[in-house]
Amino acid sequence: MANSSSTSFGIYELFRIVVPGFYFATLTLFLYRSYLQHYLPLSATPLLTALLFLFVVIVAGFTLYAQETAKRRKAFVENQPSRFLSDKARTMKNMPLLDETISRKLYFYILNTLMPPVFHEKIFFFGTVYHIMTSIRRTSFWFALLATGAVAFEASRNTPLVEQQALLLFTISVWLIYLLNVRYNKADRKMQENYQDQIFWLQMNSDQVEAILRRFRAISTPER
Repeated sequence: MANSSSTSFGIYELFRIVVPGFYFATLTLFLYRSYLQHYLPLSATPLLTALLFLFVVIVAGFTLYAQETAKRRKAFVENQPSRFLSDKARTMKNMPLLDETISRKLYFYILNTLMPPVFHEKIFFFGTVYHIMTSIRRTSFWFALLATGAVAFEASRNTPLVEQQALLLFTISVWLIYLLNVRYNKADRKMQENYQDQIFWLQMNSDQVEAILRRFRAISTPER
């Protein structure tokens, strides 16, 4: 089971890197083809183009993966199961208050030792979907702004619309992706539903949770 969980975790983490990186590289390629190549023409062999595209995928993927923006959003921060443990500790007699770090460690301990494996898969899957969609939304927004700025620049130069067809199509498409992502924000809702499922499990297994909290109190209280 441990090997299966580790394998699943590695695959999902790889998706968190590759998919946003591929999306960023694809938008970069379309923006270049539709606009930038008129000002910055480049001649490259198909092999060099493919290697450059792969390079952008990897660099952009790791850069977006390293960002903490997704973890600061409301859908990720609110109603975390670790907060349930903090609230639970407050109701227990002689139980020290749990700070965020300790409650999160206890939550992961319960997750890894007591909760059924299906919870692990759901956390990996919906966590990956959440991070990917957040990256796509953020990337789409900035590319849409950049493309809109390019359209405005060309309009100020009185460039005929027929010469901007590709750029206009790209701009509209990226704005549409962004707006649909915001309008039908299923990733955020699923993240919260995932939290609620885990909290419900903690509530239904209150005795086990309290036993672990008491065990923590015993090992964290220095002997006199």
